[in-house]
Amino acid sequence: MKLRLFLHTDEVEVGFFGISAANDLLYVEDLAVLKQTVTQVTVAFDDVAVAEHFDRCADAGISPARCGRIWVHTHPGSSTTPSFTDEATFERVFGHCDWAVMAIVARNGTRYARLAFNAGPGGSAIIPVHVDWERLPKDLLKAEGSIGEMIAGWMDEYGENILPEVSPLQLFESGAGTAASSPRFHDLMDELDDLYDQRMLEEDQLSHFEREWEVQP
Repeated sequence: MKLRLFLHTDEVEVGFFGISAANDLLYVEDLAVLKQTVTQVTVAFDDVAVAEHFDRCADAGISPARCGRIWVHTHPGSSTTPSFTDEATFERVFGHCDWAVMAIVARNGTRYARLAFNAGPGGSAIIPVHVDWERLPKDLLKAEGSIGEMIAGWMDEYGENILPEVSPLQLFESGAGTAASSPRFHDLMDELDDLYDQRMLEEDQLSHFEREWEVQP
């Protein structure tokens, strides 16, 4: 319910750390909302907020394996395919972990999750995503009389921690005659150019490797 609320509140991506059950690290019991800068296509956690998140969890006796291995984020469209930025973020932030999960939920209800692990030779696998609706009646009874307060608290979390930033896509869609001349617009376009150049370099390297492989006896 919390995930769905954040997913439909605005036309932006939103990120969370999944808080796992002590007896099942892939069973997400709660979603930690950190301060983050968001656009239609990106999520960037605030570094101080990340540190504070782990401090709070340590004080509560929650290990990093339960609070820092499952990265959940939303896509405001209908696709759950990880973007180039998603993949780069997952590798940079979670690539050193013994295991980690990237999970994506889109507005049309589609879901995606991939488990990556470094044990042995390492690897990754797509894993199924299920909502434990069986526990909903029990949770509703437990929250009887306070559901309104709970939802209001979630909305407060959204307002305090989700900081929208204009993306290049939004600038183009808004007409952008004046926006295109702003320094921030050029900074964003420079970032896109850098990503494009990096992608082209990787493709050139892959093409070169394939040509070398073809000439091997």
